[in-house]
Amino acid sequence: MRFLVISGNPKDEGLCRAITGAVLQGARDGGAEAEELTVGGLERCRVCGDGWGVCREQHRCAFESDGFGAARDAVANADALCIITPVYWGEMAEGVKSFLDRLRRCEASKHFSGNGAGSALAGKQTLLVASPGGSGNGALSCLEQMDRFCRHTGAVIFDYISVNRWNGPYKKEAAYAAARAIAGGRRNGDTVPA
Repeated sequence: MRFLVISGNPKDEGLCRAITGAVLQGARDGGAEAEELTVGGLERCRVCGDGWGVCREQHRCAFESDGFGAARDAVANADALCIITPVYWGEMAEGVKSFLDRLRRCEASKHFSGNGAGSALAGKQTLLVASPGGSGNGALSCLEQMDRFCRHTGAVIFDYISVNRWNGPYKKEAAYAAARAIAGGRRNGDTVPA
């Protein structure tokens, strides 16, 4: 199994970085090949044409030379995903939001077309992690943004994890356990014995 962590974290250390490490280790301990895709350096959507460019019909971005095409391919080749981001102003970090906005434009039209093409994210177990700093507020609205992205692209939400400086130690364990469970083959909806 290929487990891809999509990260919008611009920092080299801190709580979000620690949780990312726990997710990667959990996926590896569950038997997956796990890697992190940092998307903070990609450009935002240019909203070309009349608001829709080639993304709607050809399911690709007209401006893939910034690394977006390779990042999109990494998502397509993954078997399971984690989207992890620090929270700024109740939203995802700008880099991950920009990447997901571009990816949604390419993939959602496949998901909703009904022609069987299917999104590259369709059916993929996806762990959503939001890490607010400061007050610890904003996690719910950030997770809601990620939830909408998953529903538009057909990704299956495995779990939502909100981690802040007060709950970090036990949420780190939860993030590890969730990634390990996904890598081990658990799916959203599987009943777990008590």
